[in-house]
Amino acid sequence: MRLEKLIVTVLLLSFVGKINAQTVPQDVKSFSLANGMKFLVLEDHSIPTANMYLFWKVGSRNEVHGITGLSHFFEHMMFNGSKNYAPKQFDRVMEANGGSNNAYTTENVTVYTDWFQKDALELIFKLESDRIQNLTIDAKMVESERGVVLSERSTSLENNNFQVLNELVQSTSFQEHPYMFPVIGFESDIKSWTQQDLENYFRINYAPNNATVVIVGDVNLSQVQKLADQYMAPIPSRGIQPKIRTVEPPQNGEKRVVTYKDVTTPNILISYHTPETTNRDYYAIDLLGSLLTSGNSSRLVKSLVMDTTIASEVFTSFTESFDPYLFNIFAVAGEGISAVDLEKAIYKEIDNITAHGVTANELQKVKNQKVIQFYRQLETINGKAQNLGTYDLFFGDYKKMFEAPEKYQNVTAEEIQQVAARYFTERNRTVGFLLPETK
Repeated sequence: MRLEKLIVTVLLLSFVGKINAQTVPQDVKSFSLANGMKFLVLEDHSIPTANMYLFWKVGSRNEVHGITGLSHFFEHMMFNGSKNYAPKQFDRVMEANGGSNNAYTTENVTVYTDWFQKDALELIFKLESDRIQNLTIDAKMVESERGVVLSERSTSLENNNFQVLNELVQSTSFQEHPYMFPVIGFESDIKSWTQQDLENYFRINYAPNNATVVIVGDVNLSQVQKLADQYMAPIPSRGIQPKIRTVEPPQNGEKRVVTYKDVTTPNILISYHTPETTNRDYYAIDLLGSLLTSGNSSRLVKSLVMDTTIASEVFTSFTESFDPYLFNIFAVAGEGISAVDLEKAIYKEIDNITAHGVTANELQKVKNQKVIQFYRQLETINGKAQNLGTYDLFFGDYKKMFEAPEKYQNVTAEEIQQVAARYFTERNRTVGFLLPETK
């Protein structure tokens, strides 16, 4: 066995043994309140800290024309006052007690994260329950945050070329499904949200039966259950989120879009329709992304960046989704390289995989990378909480988290070749060019 492969194998076995010794599916305890709020609790007494992740099943896919961006907007508003805490006081109270927090919004979910000393657990329940039940949607604060979001949108499009192309290509890839909406929302919608829009959206989507709460760290189950009964159980279910009934029809022909910006070389984005996360092809597609752009020896990085100057940057993105979504390939052309030549170079590598497959060694390498990365995430309470919630929501059961390493290891070279041929086709793609502004 080559020394490099031996080292990777030893590291992998070390991670597997370490994590398996710490956490097994039976360690995770699950319960639900009468109002529908679900809890996952994992006791980890290695350090005197804990975290609380609140996964709300609301993202831009739950929006419609006229109110796009509201999911992201509430990520802002949730820190701007409730019955018992004034605007910005959520952060101040938490920080004064040694805690910190963050939040993020995607097409599928809005997630709030709290990290704190174990003695602050009841305080966190007080803070979270108050803003869930008694959020203040003050008109002056709405206008203030509306301006912040408009500025955020403008700055993002000015400074992030990927974001410019991603918004354009995504809205072109989807003709019917609400995945066409940018998470931050359309500018005209942001400017025109009404007070009634906000109140209706919050009432429906921030209902307890639309949340999964994950708590990991130096806590005990009985303590969490008691506090959940005290602070979360009294919150009534406030509505039933409308089911997303729209199904995006199969794309039956390549779509192309072009935009211009003050860039030095062309940027391109190629997006392929791919299935939802629960589809059996998920793990093979995820590994294919690693084969293409994970590390200097990956297919696209090596051929476009390391061995030539065709591109100065190339990466792929493939994320969890409730409905069929997209696999993205983004690249920045090298000096003197046209968008067309860069695009051809990318297809050359994809076509090579489709025609000839991948080697056993390169597949095993990305499998090891993926599994080691997975176990490294589970070394921290933060990684455990994030993964438990992600697997429970997107894969259908938190227990599937423990199956992931085996799922990756079981993917064959033949499956990689098959998913490349199945999804990475001309008819199934949307191509976006961001070209230098003409003088």
